[in-house]
Amino acid sequence: MEEFKKFISKGNVMDMAVGLIMATYFGAIIKSLVNDIIMPPIGKLLGGVDFAELKYVIQSAVAESKKGAGDGVAEVAINYGNFINTIITFLIVAFAIFTVVKAYNKMKDRMTKKEEEAPTTPPAPTNEEVLLSEIRDLLKK
Repeated sequence: MEEFKKFISKGNVMDMAVGLIMATYFGAIIKSLVNDIIMPPIGKLLGGVDFAELKYVIQSAVAESKKGAGDGVAEVAINYGNFINTIITFLIVAFAIFTVVKAYNKMKDRMTKKEEEAPTTPPAPTNEEVLLSEIRDLLKK
């Protein structure tokens, strides 16, 4: 149990957990953006199509008989409208992640360049070192 406490209290694990939670809710926000904001106007432009309702029915639903014997059959359909919404959601999330990673790499490159541009000349000797060098030189003479 002690080993688990050490593992869970490490910064990387906590950062990862926060990132996972943020990504989950970011995905939910993007899904809502696509389903509730982006797709309705696109559907309207395409003649009032609701993408969430687009499907290819393989077998229509059959209602139960009046006897209530449970002999009804549910509809079997391929919901390609939901698939289109999911693809659009994925593309938006992928673009957002691409943008964040690109900005991070740019910032990282700037930091690396600043470190490389730092002067590599050795620091000037201190006053004490200069005095000791003069004393040494005088003693040699």
